[in-house]
Amino acid sequence: MTARMYYDNDADPSALQGQTVAIIGYGSQGHAHALNLHESGVDVVVGLAPGSKSRPLAEEAGLRVTDTADAVSSADVVMILVPDTAQKDVYDREIGPNLRDGQLLMFAHGFNIHFGRIDPPGNVDVGMVAPKGPGHLLRSVYQAGGGVPALFAVFRDASGTARDRVLAYARALGCTRAGVLETSFAEETETDLFGEQSVLCGGTAALVKMAFETLVESGYQPELAYFETMHELKLIVDLLYRGGLNFMRFSVSDTAEYGDYVSGPRIIDDHVRRTMKQVLAEIQDGSFARRWIEENESGRKEFERLRAQDRDHQIEQVGAALRAQMQFLNPVTVVAGQAQAAATGGSRS
Repeated sequence: MTARMYYDNDADPSALQGQTVAIIGYGSQGHAHALNLHESGVDVVVGLAPGSKSRPLAEEAGLRVTDTADAVSSADVVMILVPDTAQKDVYDREIGPNLRDGQLLMFAHGFNIHFGRIDPPGNVDVGMVAPKGPGHLLRSVYQAGGGVPALFAVFRDASGTARDRVLAYARALGCTRAGVLETSFAEETETDLFGEQSVLCGGTAALVKMAFETLVESGYQPELAYFETMHELKLIVDLLYRGGLNFMRFSVSDTAEYGDYVSGPRIIDDHVRRTMKQVLAEIQDGSFARRWIEENESGRKEFERLRAQDRDHQIEQVGAALRAQMQFLNPVTVVAGQAQAAATGGSRS
């Protein structure tokens, strides 16, 4: 059975008419949600801490900005867009004490609701709109007249209006232009974490590094290894994005396609499948969530150690030097936790 997608005609914008939406946070997702909703005609207020560096950015963008507690008190819909690890503290201090009957509390990821970190009162609606893309893409695609697909869910409908308001919110974001899929908080949270860990971040990063290391350790040039294992990956992902596995295989050489069939299953084998199932089980039973929460509460030492361990990997050093010569890529480097435009490594005559 094919899942139903919901589009503009399925979402009634009048469900948010006369209502104020508070966007809590103004980072990657926060700025995109606030600006897209504002330009869709929704009354938006941004809630931030008094000393937040994001205040002038939001104000310069023409948005109304106030302290988080005041934003919650004045709103009919409250979307929490601070990082997952910060949500419980912000909720306990600024959001929860200011909620009232009939409000809709929203999330872009189900983590804190699903794992019981946040437990809203029974008189408050709880919903979710989770765009399937980073904030800058959500914003730029909206500005171009398109939309990023999203998932939506209703965890609690105390008022009887939650689903209509959640869909109206998705429409104001621009997501129903591309289509939104209904899910649950549990399904969104577990599949999102699994996708990040098995493929999108963890699996891809580990596969690329291991392939690079295999070539370099076998005596091949690191620069050549970089092109073969990381640079060209984008070209393949773009084909997958447009037309799935069939279009990718249609587009590459017959030699590459044959190698796909005979070698891919040897590399990603049943041992990997068993490990994936174990990773999924740890997500489902809350083990991963508890480990991540404890890591944050204890000062994030393991996280910082693992981050530092990979920061200067040879593939990063080689890649940075090569990307600096390819300014058409608009290359960036990460320095002290900030993305910066990469310096040009030289010029060719």
